[in-house]
Amino acid sequence: MEQDQTQQFKHIVRIANTDLDGNRKVSDAIRKIKGIGFTFSHAICHLAQIDGAKKAGNLLPEELKRIDEAITNASKLVPNWMLNRRKDLEDGTDKHLIATDQTFTQESDIRFMKQIRSYKGVRHSMGAPVRGQRTRSNFRRNKGKVIGVVKKKEAAPAAPAKEEKGKKEEKK
Repeated sequence: MEQDQTQQFKHIVRIANTDLDGNRKVSDAIRKIKGIGFTFSHAICHLAQIDGAKKAGNLLPEELKRIDEAITNASKLVPNWMLNRRKDLEDGTDKHLIATDQTFTQESDIRFMKQIRSYKGVRHSMGAPVRGQRTRSNFRRNKGKVIGVVKKKEAAPAAPAKEEKGKKEEKK
């Protein structure tokens, strides 16, 4: 039986159009899918009736299918507070978006905020912090490039230039 498991072991497992590491635990491997976090991955393992501590490479094809179905039907199976897209602006439904759907929706939301010129949209367009963070010392565009106090040795060559101007004025 051990030989069957080693032959079935897959180093790369594909779930929800994402390649996952087969050497990791199922609950940890699922977290690599964008939009799935710690709590949600454990909920998915519970819904699919799979041990979260099992290696992802040892999953059987029917177990992979159960995980995929649990992820796609998460809005029906998981409580609403776990979903990442509640009361969608377009249709008002509760959804859980993953991977490219989440990225696209986030970009379109930001584009919409910029278009209607909301406060958050204006902050996004300026490149300033959106959620009320302080701006005095953080969020500077040239952070790390600013030269602070200049040493005296470097400042000394600038002084003779002023003396030359004084000499020119005396000659006139």
